[in-house]
Amino acid sequence: MKFTFVIPDSLPEMTVKVFLEDQLLIPRKIRHFLRIKKHILINQEEVHWHQTVKAGDECQLIFDEEDYPTKEIVWGNPNLVQEVYQDQHLIIVNKPEGMKTHGNQPDEIALLNHVSAYVGQTCYVVHRLDKETSGLVLFAKNPFILPILNRLLEKKEIFREYWALVDGKVGTKELIFRDKIGRDRHDRRKRVVDQKNGQYAETQVTRLKPFQNKTSLIRCRLKTGRTHQIRVHLSHHGHPILGDPLYNPHSKTKRLMLHAFKLSFVHPLTLNKLSFTALSDTFERELNQNG
Repeated sequence: MKFTFVIPDSLPEMTVKVFLEDQLLIPRKIRHFLRIKKHILINQEEVHWHQTVKAGDECQLIFDEEDYPTKEIVWGNPNLVQEVYQDQHLIIVNKPEGMKTHGNQPDEIALLNHVSAYVGQTCYVVHRLDKETSGLVLFAKNPFILPILNRLLEKKEIFREYWALVDGKVGTKELIFRDKIGRDRHDRRKRVVDQKNGQYAETQVTRLKPFQNKTSLIRCRLKTGRTHQIRVHLSHHGHPILGDPLYNPHSKTKRLMLHAFKLSFVHPLTLNKLSFTALSDTFERELNQNG
């Protein structure tokens, strides 16, 4: 693999060592390979480890197979992928409901397999959505960018916004739920509010539109990323999501009305601000029928 990019204007001067270690998060073993093989070039010239790099410099990194061994996975169906954005390092797609983000078994076909077939190379999951949830999902296209994107996720610098259609009229324009979430002792598939033993979870809710049939369209923003967080919080506070088979089993809506509508972050290599929105045909159709 060979990657060439220009160091962004907003990045301060730093040594090659610091740039590779702190900015690009390249593991120590691979940094060693880059150094001894002279596989890092700045402005097409070999550099010393303590040489300074600055904004506007062209950086080229060359990785051998031993640096990042190819991870083989089963190819899926590229025709099932709805691309929203793609560049040399990452791809964002609009996942349909009813499809897993990644399989639990090596031979299980999921969105990851379809995206890899679409791109033509093995991709890597940065974050996931529940099988029943549709919307925007970010994938790394190579193992070099994966830890950098993971760091953004851990630092909560990848912002996700969900839309949901819920039972009841949400009476307050802005709500914040901070209930701790833990496992349901009686059903391993489910999570419950557990203020004593659960993990802290925070969901910000904004009412977008109340409907005449006592349902409400809301926007949810996550401060934490617990399993089923939005679904548990909304159900616990009397506004279960329509079509939720676990937390609203009597709903007759055909799909879970939860959609990852917006995804925003700063590209870690270009430092450009990226922001994308997308809806789902089935979400819009059910919204029109139930709203």
